[in-house]
Amino acid sequence: MDGFKTTRREFTKTLVGGAGLQFTSLALSAEAHPAGQRIVVPLDGEWSIDDGVEPEVIPTSFGHTVPVPGLVHSANPPFADVDQYQTRENILTMIELKVYPPSEDTGILGRTPQKRNYFWYRRGFRGPAKKHVAILNINKAQFGTAVWLNGKKVGEHLGCFTCGHFNLTEAMNWEGENDLLVRVGAHPGALPEWVPAGTDCQKPLWTPGIYDRVSLDLCDNPVIESVQAAPRLRTSSVLVQTELHNYGPDTTVEVVQQIKTWKGSQPVGEPASQRVHLAQGEAKSITQTLHIPGAVLWTPENPFLYVVETSTGGDSVSTRFGMREFRFDTVTRRAMLNGKPYFMRGASITLHRFFGDPLSRQHPWEEAWVRKFLGEIPKSMHWNSFRICIGPAPQMWFDIADEVGLLLQYEYAIWTGEFAWRHDLWKTDELIQEFTEFLHDNWNHPSVAIWNASNETTCDALREKVIPAVRNLDLSSRPWTNGYNVPQGPDDPYDDHPYLLWDYMDDIPRHFQMSDLESMDGRKQSDSPPSGHAGIINEYDWLWLNRDGTPTYYSKPVFDHFVGRDATPELRFELCGYLLAGFTEFWRAHRQYAAVMYLAYLDGSFPNASTSDNFSDVENLVLEPHFEYYMKEAFKPLGVYVNFFHPELEAGAKQRVRVMTINDEYDTAKGNLVLALTPAQGGVEVARLESPLAIPALGQMTYDFILEVPANPGEYLLTASAYWPSKKWSPTVSRRKVAIVQPNKQGEKS
Repeated sequence: MDGFKTTRREFTKTLVGGAGLQFTSLALSAEAHPAGQRIVVPLDGEWSIDDGVEPEVIPTSFGHTVPVPGLVHSANPPFADVDQYQTRENILTMIELKVYPPSEDTGILGRTPQKRNYFWYRRGFRGPAKKHVAILNINKAQFGTAVWLNGKKVGEHLGCFTCGHFNLTEAMNWEGENDLLVRVGAHPGALPEWVPAGTDCQKPLWTPGIYDRVSLDLCDNPVIESVQAAPRLRTSSVLVQTELHNYGPDTTVEVVQQIKTWKGSQPVGEPASQRVHLAQGEAKSITQTLHIPGAVLWTPENPFLYVVETSTGGDSVSTRFGMREFRFDTVTRRAMLNGKPYFMRGASITLHRFFGDPLSRQHPWEEAWVRKFLGEIPKSMHWNSFRICIGPAPQMWFDIADEVGLLLQYEYAIWTGEFAWRHDLWKTDELIQEFTEFLHDNWNHPSVAIWNASNETTCDALREKVIPAVRNLDLSSRPWTNGYNVPQGPDDPYDDHPYLLWDYMDDIPRHFQMSDLESMDGRKQSDSPPSGHAGIINEYDWLWLNRDGTPTYYSKPVFDHFVGRDATPELRFELCGYLLAGFTEFWRAHRQYAAVMYLAYLDGSFPNASTSDNFSDVENLVLEPHFEYYMKEAFKPLGVYVNFFHPELEAGAKQRVRVMTINDEYDTAKGNLVLALTPAQGGVEVARLESPLAIPALGQMTYDFILEVPANPGEYLLTASAYWPSKKWSPTVSRRKVAIVQPNKQGEKS
C-alpha cells in the first residue's frame, strides 16, 4: 500500500482537535464520520524529542519537548550546539572575505561540533474511526525524514523542501493508542551527498526540524491522491485533474466535482460526474472540465477564491484555487496577469536565513504574525509580489498569500554560484523527484505565479533535464526562471541582480557614484546571461544593515565610503533608505524589467551575517522608520524618479531637472507634477515649478523642468511630487539631497 501522493492543500473541515499533547486521545465515535468522508487528524502541537547518532537506534528516553511545526532550536530544555553546521561553500566565502585563513578549507562538504546525526520526534494518537487507508503527511522537514509507527518502520523521505507521505495503514492500531516516531537529520551531513539539502554560501547556521504542518488522513477506497485545478479563462472554466488510487478490491465509482465559492460556500455552475472503474491496486488519473459562469478573476487587488469539492463515494476533499492565468510575453517583455500587462513590485524573502536568527522563535508559524507580514505591511508599502528565496515557506504562508493577494516567485533552495562542483554530486533522478513534489505541493495556489529552479546558478542539468521533465505536469503552464541559466522556454523570463554598489568590495581607481545613474538607461547590469526575454530584478542595492545599524561584511565598504567608519546607526539607516529608494525609482522608471524586487524583506541578523532585512523590531514587525519613509514612496503605483543625483547646485544658475513618471494602474493618471526646492531643515519653499500630469494606463511620461537655483547657499531638499487626486495614496514624492554653493572667482563651485 505504498505510493500515496496527495500533495495539494486540503481545506477539509477539521473534525478532530486537541492534538497538542503527546499521547492525547483523539478518539471520536464512528457515527461522527459518515462513509465517504475523509477524516483529517491534525498532529501539530507539542511533541517529545531526543537525539541520537545511528539511523536505526531509537533513543531509550525522550527528555525534551519541541513545537511542531517549528525547529529543534526551540526545544525545551535546549540541545547543545543545535544548528551548528558549516558548509564548505560558507567556509570558502569566509576565506574570500578574509574572515578565515585559507587553511580552513580542508575539502570536506561540511563540518559540525555536534555529536549527533539525528533528532527523534515522538507523540501518540488514537484513530477516531477505522478507515481503509491511513496516510501521514509531513509537509516539510529537514534534513531527511523517516517514520516508525508502533515499532514498525513505515518509510523514508529524503526531500527537505517538499511534503513526505507515509502509508500507516498496515501499522495502525485502530482500537487503541498509536506510538508515532519521526526521525530527522540533525544537519545536512546526515543526508547522502547526492541529495540537495539546500545550498547557500552565506548561511552560517542550518536549522533542523519539522517546520510545517503534520496531519493524518483517514480515507476509504478509492482514495483521492491529488487534485489539480487549472483555470481556463477564455472559456470561463477550470480543468480538474484527479489522481485516484484503489487500495481495495475492484470497484466502479462515480467521481463527482462541484465548484463553490470559498467564502460563503455557494455552488457555482453545474457539477461534473464521471464513472470510473479501478482494479485492485490500480492508480488512475481522470480529467474533467467544469464551467464557472461569470467567473471572478483572482488578482492581488481582488483575491477571490473558489473551491472544487471532489468525491469518490469512499473519499472526499476540497481544493482551493483562484481563476488566474499568469505568463510573460517575450515580445513586449512584460508580465501578463489574466491577459493584461502587470508590473510586479516587492522584495525577496530569505526565510531560512531568518530561521537562524535568535528572534525568529515561533513567529513563522504564528498566523497573526504571518498575516501582518504578508498582508498588512505589503499593502501599506504598495508591494504586490515577493520572491521566496533559497528556502521554502510553510504552507500557511501560501494559504495567506492566496487570501491577501500576492504574486510569488517560488524558488527551490539551490544557490551554488561559483561552487558548481556540488552539481556533480547530485543525482538527476533525485532532483526530478523533488521538483515533481515541489510542483505537486504548490500548483493550486494562485499566489504561486513563477517557478524558480535556482538562484545565481549555472547548471546544465536543471535547464536540460529537470525543468523539461516536470514543467508539463503543471497544467497552468507557469513560467520558469533558473538562476543564471538562459531561459528554458520561449516565454520564460530571466533573473537579474544589478548590484551597482558591489564594486566597493574591490580596490579600483573609481567606484560607482549615484550620479552615474543620470546617464544610464536601466538595462541589464549583472552576470546573468544576455537575453531578449522579459527580465526580473529580485536583488539590488548592496546596502544591508544589521538591525543594530552596523553594516554586514558585504556592505561595510559602502557605508564607510558614504558616511565614514564612525557614522552613527541613525546616519547609516537614513542613507540606506535614501539610496535604496533612489535605486528603486531608477529601475522602475526605465521600464526595462517586468518586476522590481529588492533583497531582503526578511533575513537573519546575527554575527557574520552577509545580508539583513529592514525591520527595527522583527518580532513585532516594525519597519525601520527611514526605510519605510523612503521606500513607501518609491513603490507607489504612480512612480516618480528625479534623474538628478549631483550633490551640488551652483547658486544663481539654471539647472535642467528631468523627472520620469510611470503608471502601473489600468486607468489614466491625471493631476499635476510639482518640482520644489526646500531648506533641508524644513521651512518655506524657495523654488517651485508645476506641470499638468497625464500618464496613460500602464504608461510613462518624462517631464523637463528648468530650475532657477536660488542665491542663498546651504543644504536643500529637491522634491518631485506627483498628485493623482482620485487615489488615496497620492501624492508620490521623489527626494534628492543637494547643496547650493557659490561659484568662486574662476567660475568654479566653492
